[in-house]
Amino acid sequence: MEFEEKQGLKIWWLYLITGLTIFPTVAILIFSEDGPNFTELKAMYFAPVFAVFLPFLIIFIIQQNQLTLLITQNGLSYKYFPFHRKGNIYSWESIERAYIRKFDAFSEYGGYGVKHRLWFKLKDKAYILNDYSKGLKFEFKDGKKVLFSSNRIDELELFLINLKTKYSIQAIC
Repeated sequence: MEFEEKQGLKIWWLYLITGLTIFPTVAILIFSEDGPNFTELKAMYFAPVFAVFLPFLIIFIIQQNQLTLLITQNGLSYKYFPFHRKGNIYSWESIERAYIRKFDAFSEYGGYGVKHRLWFKLKDKAYILNDYSKGLKFEFKDGKKVLFSSNRIDELELFLINLKTKYSIQAIC
């Protein structure tokens, strides 16, 4: 019995904003009479062309990040590729509480992505990769807290209920 969810950042709108801000630069570069011609661009090693495409490349690389969350009767495992090479694994004995809660990404954690809670609460970390306002929070016995946003919150809630009743896991609230 296991629950696995993979999710990543969906920031298509960032391509649009970047394109709109780079468009005037490209227009000046191509259509200006004082702009560089092909031989001058070649002499500059096409640096302006690379500078135009670099933000799009960075956005593409950011979108390739993927969070894998795996919950079993043995515990919790999560990996945020490419930042975590090996997954973080926690047994149910090290988890004090696990529950689903509502949260506000901006007022509690300062936005989307991998964030620490605002106001220097460094032991409270969140992986918020979607715009839903519900997530799964784990509180560990060492005081550390981790929140995961989920695209499948209803399935997750049913899975946790089944896991608690079948295996008598006291950490699930």
